[in-house]
Amino acid sequence: MTRYTALPIDPTALKELRATDDAGRAMRPFTAAGDASVGSPLRCCLRPVAEGEHIALVSYAPLRRWADRTGATPGAYDEQGPVFIHAEDCGGYAPEERYPFDRPGALRTVRRYDASGHIVGGALLEIPEETTAGFDAAFDEAFSDPRVGHVHVRALEYGCYHFAVRRP
Repeated sequence: MTRYTALPIDPTALKELRATDDAGRAMRPFTAAGDASVGSPLRCCLRPVAEGEHIALVSYAPLRRWADRTGATPGAYDEQGPVFIHAEDCGGYAPEERYPFDRPGALRTVRRYDASGHIVGGALLEIPEETTAGFDAAFDEAFSDPRVGHVHVRALEYGCYHFAVRRP
């Protein structure tokens, strides 16, 4: 069982992203079929894309959306990047006994943010064989700094946002 809760993109943001993404572009859905999208992480339900699913690649600004809800001011840390989502409502994420996208050996960054949305640190995580324990330890370390309010887990290879974890 995980000690922390992985957070997907929230339903309100997903509804908006399915109309216009955070770069101002209309969603362009497609069917995943024998291309590089198959197996990629979906940020709406935190599972891999399956062959034949109706999905979209959209630009998402997680700090900007969080700041809009909280009144934070991330300034230059407000970045956006590509994420896959289902083109229609999928029912969202059902928390599991393990963290999403936890392939042993994969490299992740755990970016730490304060209450204003500024980066206050980060760490490289090579996901160990005991994947849940590895993520728990990385989050324990991040939240040992009292300034850290939430973290973003990102893929090292592309820098893509995977999910967030808030201070418990």
